[in-house]
Amino acid sequence: MGLLIRGGEVVTGSGRHRADVWCAGETIEQVAPGLEAPPGAEVIEAAGKLVFPGFIDPHVHAYLPLKNVTAKSDYAACTRAALLGGTTCIMDFAGSGAEADLDEAWAVWTAQAEGKASCDYSWHLTLTHFDETIRRQLEEYVTRGLRSVKIYLAYKPALAMSDDDLVAVLSFAAAHDLVVMAHCENADLIPALQQKLLAAGRTGPEWHGASRPPLVEAEGVCRFLTFAAATGAKVYVVHLSSAEALSMADRFRDKLEHLWIETMIHYLMLDASYTERADFEGAKWVLSPPLRDTTDQAALWAALADGRIDTLGTDHCPFDFDGQKTMGRDDFTQIPNGIGGVEERMALAYTAGVVGGRLSAERLVAVAAENPAKIFGLWGRKGGVAPGFDADLVVWNPEARRTISATTQALDTDYNPYEGVAVQGAPELVTVRGQIMVRGGQFVGTPGTGRLVL
Repeated sequence: MGLLIRGGEVVTGSGRHRADVWCAGETIEQVAPGLEAPPGAEVIEAAGKLVFPGFIDPHVHAYLPLKNVTAKSDYAACTRAALLGGTTCIMDFAGSGAEADLDEAWAVWTAQAEGKASCDYSWHLTLTHFDETIRRQLEEYVTRGLRSVKIYLAYKPALAMSDDDLVAVLSFAAAHDLVVMAHCENADLIPALQQKLLAAGRTGPEWHGASRPPLVEAEGVCRFLTFAAATGAKVYVVHLSSAEALSMADRFRDKLEHLWIETMIHYLMLDASYTERADFEGAKWVLSPPLRDTTDQAALWAALADGRIDTLGTDHCPFDFDGQKTMGRDDFTQIPNGIGGVEERMALAYTAGVVGGRLSAERLVAVAAENPAKIFGLWGRKGGVAPGFDADLVVWNPEARRTISATTQALDTDYNPYEGVAVQGAPELVTVRGQIMVRGGQFVGTPGTGRLVL
C-alpha cells in the first residue's frame, strides 16, 4: 500500500526543507514537495511538524546480567520504550564478560532479542581479553558484518583489559577496520579510592563520585588514545562525562585519524547534586562515570554543538530503587550502576538543546541519528531521510508538552531519574521500515518485528 508523509519539514544533519516523504515497502522511495499518494496508500498529514530520520541510540544495555543483579530491562520493554521516544534502532553490547567466548555471548543475546525486539538493533561485541580463540571468532564475525567491539579499562578484575591485550585488540581492529569502543577509567585508582572512603566511614551514595573523579576518567582516555595512536586503530570513547576528560581527548586529535567521542543525555541534564539527596535517595543516580558538576555540563553542551563530541546516547541500564539500588545501602560500591533513559533521550535533548538554544535541530539529527549510522556502518540504511534508506521516520510535534513521570513511563521500574522534568516536543508517529509502530504517542506496532542489522 505504501505510506506518504505529507507537508512536514524534513530535518537532516545538513539542513531542513519542506518536503513529502513517500515510502514503499520497507524503504523511502522519494523525498520531494508535492508528491501524490497512489490509491490505497496511507497519508499522514504533517503540516507544522518536523520529519526526522529514526533516531539511533549507540549505547544501550537492553539486557545486562551482572554478577549479583540483572538490569531491569529486556528487549521487549527496552525497544518499546525506545520507539515511544522516537528511537528506531538501538545498539547493545553482546556479552557481559561472564560468557565462555564470543560465540556464547552472541547466542545469549540472540536468544534475548529475536522475536522480542520491536525496533531494529545492532550489537557491539564485548571483549575482556584477547587470545587465539577470540581472534578466530572475531575474524568470523567481521565477515558477517561486525563493525565494532567494546573494551573496559575499569572494573578490575572482571572486565578490565590488560595493556598487552589492549595492544592486541587495537592492532587486530586496525587490520580489520573495526571500531574499538572503550570505557575509560583507571581500574586501579578506583578501588583504592573506594577503600579509602569506606575506611573513613563514607559509605553513602554521595561518595560514589569522589571514588571516580574526573582525573580518573582523563587518565583512562589518555591511556586508551595513546595506545590507539601507536596502533592506528579507529577508536570511540564511550560516555565521556567531564571537561577534564574532554580536554585530554582534544590533545589527541592531531594524532588520530579516526577518533569519535560520545556523551550521554544524563550528563547534560543531571549533576552530582542528585546523588547527595538524603535518606539514600541519591542511590537512584549512581552510575559510572559519575554525574559531574554544572561546569562539566556546559563544556559537554558546547562540544556537542561544535563537533568535538560526535554522538549522544543513553547508556540505558535501569534498575529498581527498592531491592536493587538498595543493595548498597551500607556500601556505595555495591549500588548497581546505571539509570534508564531510552524513552526520554530525544525529548530531553530537543527541549534543553533545540528549544534551549544550545543545539540546532540539524545538529541534533547529526549526533543522534546520522553520526551513529556513519560510524558503525549503517549509513545508507539507517540515520537519513533519502531514497534507498530504510523507512525509519519520526513525525515530531515541536509544540507537544508533558512532564516526565514514573507514573506514565513505558518501563516498569519503580522510579524515573528525570521525574518532574517538563519537556517540549514529542514523536506523534514513528515507523520502522515503513511499519507504523507509534501513533499519537501510543505503541501500535507488532511486537517482536525488530531485526538485527550489521
